[in-house]
Amino acid sequence: MKANLNAMSTDQTTPGVRVRSLGKSFDEVHALRGVSFDVPRGSVLGILGPNGAGKTTLVDILCTLLPPDTGTAVVDGHDVVDDGPGVRAAISMTGQYAALDETLNGRDNLIFFGRMQGLRRRAAAARADELLDRFDLTYAAKRPVYAYSGGMRRRLDIACGLVVEPAVVFLDEPTTGLDPRSRQEVWDLVEVLKSDGITTLLTTQYLEEADRLSDNIIVLDRGRVVAEGTAAQLKDRVGGVSCAVVLADPADTGPLVDLLTLELEPGHRLAAPEQGTVTLAAPDGVDTMAAVIAAAGRAGIGLRDVGLRSPSLDDVFFALTGDAPAPAPSAAR
Repeated sequence: MKANLNAMSTDQTTPGVRVRSLGKSFDEVHALRGVSFDVPRGSVLGILGPNGAGKTTLVDILCTLLPPDTGTAVVDGHDVVDDGPGVRAAISMTGQYAALDETLNGRDNLIFFGRMQGLRRRAAAARADELLDRFDLTYAAKRPVYAYSGGMRRRLDIACGLVVEPAVVFLDEPTTGLDPRSRQEVWDLVEVLKSDGITTLLTTQYLEEADRLSDNIIVLDRGRVVAEGTAAQLKDRVGGVSCAVVLADPADTGPLVDLLTLELEPGHRLAAPEQGTVTLAAPDGVDTMAAVIAAAGRAGIGLRDVGLRSPSLDDVFFALTGDAPAPAPSAAR
């Protein structure tokens, strides 16, 4: 993926997006309940949450597709209620499914979007060629979109939103349904947006995606922000490094738990054991692992495997929301 889109000249003293006490209800359903956060210009905010958490409602309000019931939201200096046209002129939004004309080729789709946004035909054509080159789609410029792969469609869809350069890009679960190679292509594109100073809001249920791409993350659950921070900060909330022990004989699970409870310091807290597996906090890292191996050896308890692991965003997601991340995410209201 080629980088170096034209840099944005923006006021760096104010956030790219500022949200304060945002609320939205649909009859008896409270989709958003006092949501507040800032997104620094040029950064990537990951928005996590289970289905129904309010992610898409939040994005719809920030894109002026829905009015908020309470609170305020400012995007690139434009209030979403008082200055909707200003917001829409400053943003680009890409959803889960590419909004392209499949009967046109890639270049003509880009020219069409440029013309719709007021560019003269020559300028629209020049911008189309520039974007095709930067998103590595020049070789497919004359190919009808129906013949594009999923990753190519998503790249072209996002490129269409950049014909007139936005200050803020909203990516609403952009890699849903894509194969690993296509997902990687979209991830590369997000890195390009970031390198060129474009503020990006990314909703996703792919925890690896948020971990890799986001400068900061908010976790929504039942319409509220239940956690905010970097990936590392959120992982710290569910504990540090742990030691996972797999026993040679599952019948030794109870005896090993009793042994470790007796021999190790209180800081080595044990999780609820599963038959054949014991997991405990490892504040001393490899020293904790060595202590476990030594204790089991003295007691004649055979071990099949012992290893250290750091918490993942999956652990954070489950701990904060009580829901395992969905294997095949879909848009959530």
